Amino acid sequence: MLVLAFLLAVVAPAGQPAVTEIERFRAPEARQGVVADRRHVYAISNAQIGKYDRRTKQRIGRWQGDPKLFRHMNSCILEGHQLVCAASNYPDVPMTSSIEWFDTVKMTHVRTRSLGPGRGSLTWLDWHDGSWWACFAHYDNKGGEPGRDHRLTTLVRYSPQFAEQGAWLFPADVLARFAPYSSSGGVWGKDGLLYVTGHDRPELYALRLPEAGSALEHVTTIGLTTGGQAVAWEHGAQRVLWSIERSSSEAVAVTVPVLAN
Repeated sequence: MLVLAFLLAVVAPAGQPAVTEIERFRAPEARQGVVADRRHVYAISNAQIGKYDRRTKQRIGRWQGDPKLFRHMNSCILEGHQLVCAASNYPDVPMTSSIEWFDTVKMTHVRTRSLGPGRGSLTWLDWHDGSWWACFAHYDNKGGEPGRDHRLTTLVRYSPQFAEQGAWLFPADVLARFAPYSSSGGVWGKDGLLYVTGHDRPELYALRLPEAGSALEHVTTIGLTTGGQAVAWEHGAQRVLWSIERSSSEAVAVTVPVLAN
């Protein structure tokens, strides 16, 4: 695995940083996202969550939802003993979105909050600086709405009670890498940068809020060893980021290099 990460660093464009892969294992539910702490890994698909023991890599718990209700679960974050997950009705239109909470001890669904239609398809959600930050995707083809495409992908800041506080578009060069899809994952770093992925490219984009205006600023692109999709920081670790290799249903952990901010 270290050799794979080394090769990625070698073939990355000059001056482009790359991650170092440190862990990888197969989890059948790893189709949409993954979350981890020091003891457990939670692999996520549209209507399933598998709980895995970090040491043995064996599944020790599972939640199964009704696919008619849980159409398209996306990325999740870990908040205490709960998973907070972004969900949508993709590929149906008009787009609608919701946030779903799960108890990680009992592996049960505990509550929901509908965001309804309007902004787009909710793909990821994070808690940072006393606010919720949500990404609403738009697509050029399947799942897209007439007159809207990937360029309308939007980051929205909400209060703890989900009152909108601001919204930003993504930089043009990053949007070009998203096309024809959108952003599938995103997390704030302790360095104050926002790290996002697209749908299929092995790239992690470091962004920052602008001093003025409504477009995020692109700081740098970091080479990944997986093809986009959802990402999540490992709780209790320094700059360890988890993602999935969708084609093989694998959960993958990497270390992200420290960036000059």
